[in-house]
Amino acid sequence: MLSYAGSCHCGAVTFTVTGDVTQLTTCNCSLCRKKNALMARVHEDNFTMTADWDTVSLYQWNMKIAKHYFCKTCGIYTFHRKRSEPDHFGVNAQCLDGLDIAAVDVKAMDGISMSVTQQD
Repeated sequence: MLSYAGSCHCGAVTFTVTGDVTQLTTCNCSLCRKKNALMARVHEDNFTMTADWDTVSLYQWNMKIAKHYFCKTCGIYTFHRKRSEPDHFGVNAQCLDGLDIAAVDVKAMDGISMSVTQQD
């Protein structure tokens, strides 16, 4: 089984993903458009945080279901706990060492159409 080491730019956030990465996704929601990441869908059993969780900063918005994690030091988006599949992570494929992104199929997701809450 394949294994990928993942990290942010400065190396403070480190994690491991095991298994084949067969598809990447882009999303058109307001947050994903701005962070411009290619995301790999990873089941929680195949994701291991190898750094301390205090190296990441949590960002939540809208319904506050998804949990988006960024490095506290360099600010790189590393991964998020998915809203649509809470037992999966969306991992920033750009953070995975050794993954040939050009060889992986990319699918566009329509996140802009997901439900939102009324902002006060």
